Amino acid sequence: MGKQKTFTNLEVALIVLTVLLFCISIGFITMLFILENTVKKDSSTTTIAPAHSSASLPPSSAPQTTRKPLETTTDGHPNAYLVGAGRADCTGLLGDVPLMGYASGDQLAGGLHTRQYSRAFIVAEPNNNKRVVFVSADIGMVSQRVRLEVMQKLKSKYGDLYRQDNVILSGTHTHSGPAGYFQYTIFRLTSKGFSREATDAIVNGVVKSIDIAHTSMKRGRVFVNRGVLDRSHINRSPSSYLQNPQAERDRYQFNTDRDMVIMKMVDMNGQEVGLVSWFAVHAVSMPNTNHLISSDNLGYASYLFEQAKNQGSLPGEGSFVAAFASSNLGDVTPNTKGPHCTDTGLPCENPSSTCPVGGVTTCVSTGPGDNMFESTRIIGEQIFEKAMELYNSSTKEMLTIVNSAHQWVDMSNVTVKLNDTHNATTCKPALGYSFAAGTIDGPGLINFTHGMTEGEPFWDAIRDLLFGVPSNETTECHQPKPILLNTGESRGEIPWHPTIVDVQMITIGSLAILAVPGEFTTMSGRRLREAVKQELDPSDTKNIDVVVSGLSNVYTHYITTFEEYQAQRYEAASTIYGPHTLSAYVQLFRGLAKAIAEDKVAALPPGPPPPFFNESQLTSSLPLIRDTAPTNKTFGSVLVDVQSNYLPGDVASVTFVAGNPRSSVTYMSNDTYLKVEKHEDATGAWRTVYNDASWETRYYWHKGTGGLSNATIEWHIPVTVVPGVYRIRHFGHYKQLIPATVRPYEGMSSQFEITRS
Repeated sequence: MGKQKTFTNLEVALIVLTVLLFCISIGFITMLFILENTVKKDSSTTTIAPAHSSASLPPSSAPQTTRKPLETTTDGHPNAYLVGAGRADCTGLLGDVPLMGYASGDQLAGGLHTRQYSRAFIVAEPNNNKRVVFVSADIGMVSQRVRLEVMQKLKSKYGDLYRQDNVILSGTHTHSGPAGYFQYTIFRLTSKGFSREATDAIVNGVVKSIDIAHTSMKRGRVFVNRGVLDRSHINRSPSSYLQNPQAERDRYQFNTDRDMVIMKMVDMNGQEVGLVSWFAVHAVSMPNTNHLISSDNLGYASYLFEQAKNQGSLPGEGSFVAAFASSNLGDVTPNTKGPHCTDTGLPCENPSSTCPVGGVTTCVSTGPGDNMFESTRIIGEQIFEKAMELYNSSTKEMLTIVNSAHQWVDMSNVTVKLNDTHNATTCKPALGYSFAAGTIDGPGLINFTHGMTEGEPFWDAIRDLLFGVPSNETTECHQPKPILLNTGESRGEIPWHPTIVDVQMITIGSLAILAVPGEFTTMSGRRLREAVKQELDPSDTKNIDVVVSGLSNVYTHYITTFEEYQAQRYEAASTIYGPHTLSAYVQLFRGLAKAIAEDKVAALPPGPPPPFFNESQLTSSLPLIRDTAPTNKTFGSVLVDVQSNYLPGDVASVTFVAGNPRSSVTYMSNDTYLKVEKHEDATGAWRTVYNDASWETRYYWHKGTGGLSNATIEWHIPVTVVPGVYRIRHFGHYKQLIPATVRPYEGMSSQFEITRS
């Protein structure tokens, strides 16, 4: 028998420590297992939405009980809001598809200026029984199709947590985003039909931004502030504004709303979460001659704010989220030099917005800069600077109460109570003659002018051939508008215009957000805000802030006042439900506000749900993609290389053999079409300093014949650039027809040096 093993004191101590560590590890693993199963049980989805299989999609708009978030640690602030913010890319097609906003058939997408993002903000009451969601997306407007698809996806993920009543989807109204995401005929005509890719880009981006906001929720505080921003816009229909009563106009200093309202969110440790700003201005600093996808002036303000708060991050990265949302911008333009005749330079600010030569087509307004990029920068900077000032000085904190109300309404048949003895009704949708005149931001057809109150036999005959003769009832209902497009009485299985429309509002403390389905003019927005405020605060003692959030949930063109409607400029001719449209909305939003004030939201009738058309009915005329590389070249090959040396302020440019960027849309939502990289001498590595979301970069796509195309990448080198060695890279995809495949490619410029002199 061998000698018995003995242990030294050191060995005994090590054995004891090992046993203790083993026991502690087992304890931690057990705790994690219990917590993981608790999380899974708490976050399980209770209801699955049906697939798109019927002619209508009726998600519930009635408030439901929500689930409380899991609290794994002691909650030090149980009486504080729960807040969250999220940002996700929603950039769609960069080629072939028309841009949405100007309805110009030859304004096809051809590259990228700045990316589009969806920004979501969630605020929940301390006990998490009620919550509201506000989303602002860098798109022309929210279509009913997008709204319905987003709500279906949310229902499949979260059950009844996110619903029609507590989720607002708003568009910034950039006119430089891709079209193709509408189900109604009038919008599909100018979009080359319906595009699944364009629609998915927006829907998926919106849902992802809400997902991120949902998962990031934490205890926080919400502040509101307001201030005045001058110099950033003018009224583009001042003669229409003058139609409003003198006594009403005398109450306001300007013929545009110059108030900016901001909502600030921080967590209980003071960490900054996000900002939402509302300001009335059209996102049309980029004109109808532009072919690059761009988020325009409001998108640039978001870019500046997020770059300031997410220092060291590339655009689109970082936790702080800043949204600059649209408001009652119907008659408001950022093109502050005003309308001038393009041939003479003389002003054309007259009721008909015409010039001696060219009529409405040569009467164009321009921004404060020397070109569209400079004008976008100037207006965006002004909006950003005022928002930052208001953000930094915010002291008005919101009480921890949220509410929401929503109804669907048939806007073609609303009875409006004008006074104690007289009623009126809204009309079946129709567009007037002056709709075809366009605006000073995007002129229309030479045969039409503003202020047309009589039709013309030739165009009436074309109208009657397409739509049939308007009924006497519709003709009389729209007076004094002469009907050019009788869309409400059109033939066909898909309506030309929506008739079922969302009216919706949410409140966060003393802040009321009105989700309006179109473009309210300055005075229309003022009347709506006043009416809602009277319902929420009849004694005017609660310091209520009411904001109009435009282009939300479904698009229905413009909403003017009854008096502005009589002048029949573009905005009035585009008020599709007739002269009493505003009165109907005021009446409807009063009802929502009254229900919230009296805690009777549950008693609101949901109204008739809108149709959801089978996608096979929504045709597309986008051309087939066929990508071909030149002989002896491959995709990504350099056609024109960079120079070897540049100075700050120069433009570095390189051109590559490219594929159609439509082939890339499903792959590039979280990626980039380009990178500017700097060589780091200390490590020998290349570091990305700019991407395709950067203000300093531009990606021009040029379509040739026979499937040939090329991409020119520009880097506008800032004067603050760090000298060194750089290179530019391009990424994309090309499509092969035989076999039918999509393959990635990339290209790289030569290295170049930037010096100070």
